[in-house]
Amino acid sequence: MKKVRKAVFPVAGMGTRFLPATKASPKEMLPIVDKPLIQFAVEEAVAAGITDMVFVTGRSKRSIEDHFDKAYELESELEARGKSELLDFVRNMIPKNINCIYIRQAEALGLGHAVLCAKPVIGDEPFAVLLADDLLDGKPAVMKQMTDTYDYYRCSVLGVQDVPRADTRSYGIVDARAVADRVEQINAIVEKPKPEDAPSTLAVVGRYILTPRIFHHLETIKPGAGGELQLTDGIASLLSEEQVLAYRYDGTRYDCGSKLGYLQATVVFGQRHPEVGPEFDAYLKSLGD
Repeated sequence: MKKVRKAVFPVAGMGTRFLPATKASPKEMLPIVDKPLIQFAVEEAVAAGITDMVFVTGRSKRSIEDHFDKAYELESELEARGKSELLDFVRNMIPKNINCIYIRQAEALGLGHAVLCAKPVIGDEPFAVLLADDLLDGKPAVMKQMTDTYDYYRCSVLGVQDVPRADTRSYGIVDARAVADRVEQINAIVEKPKPEDAPSTLAVVGRYILTPRIFHHLETIKPGAGGELQLTDGIASLLSEEQVLAYRYDGTRYDCGSKLGYLQATVVFGQRHPEVGPEFDAYLKSLGD
C-alpha cells in the first residue's frame, strides 16, 4: 500500500485580488508576519511525512523557486556578520530530505489543468494537493490528519468545512453522508452552486488527497467556463468508479486569497509570534482603550 509522499502546489494563478502587491510577486509569497504563505503550506506537507514538493508554476513565479533554493550570497553575508541564528534558520528552512520539483504551466487553464501538469512526476502514486492561499492552522497539521484518514480508508479524501449558505457560490460543495467521526462519503460534488441550488453547505477548502486515477478523468472531462479544466469536475467523474471521502478537519482556516482573511491571519499569527507577539498584542489592546 503506497503512502502519500508527493504534494502538488498549484501556484500559477495571477493573484488579482492583491494587486498591485502581486504585480511582480506571486500571491503565495505574501508574508504572514515574516513567513510566506507557500512556506506554511510546505511545512504542513512536511508534517504529514510528504517528501516531494511539486510546484506547478507560471510566469513571474521565479521567487518561489528562489525561496526554497540555496542562497549563497545571503548565507555568506549572515556568516560574515556573525548572525548565526538567522544563518541556521535560512539553511534549515526545510529538511534536507525534501525534494522541490518545478513544472511550468504555460497557460492558466484551471486548477484541474494545473494538477494534470503534475502527472509525469506523480505517476501511479496517491498525492496531496495544497492551495497555499488557504492557510489551515491545526494541531496536528491538517494534511497529517488527512493522510492518516487516507491510510485507513485508502481512497481520495477532500478537506471540507461548513460555510454560510450565502457563500456556496464561492466553493465546490459536496453532498455527503456521515460514515465516521469527521468523515463523510461523498455522493456528489458541484462547483460554485447558487445558494438555492447547493446540495449542502459543506465546502471543499483547498486540501485534497487524490488517487492517481484522477488523471484519467482530468484528461477526459470537457473544459468548463473560460476554457478551464475544473478539478471539481474531475472529482465528480471519479465518483463514478471510486469512493471519495470528505474530511471535516480539526483546525482554523484563514482565506488568505481575500484581504480580510489575510489580515485576520496576520493578526492571529502576529499575536503568537515569539519575537513581537506580546508587544503586538498589547498594541492591539491599546487601540480599544
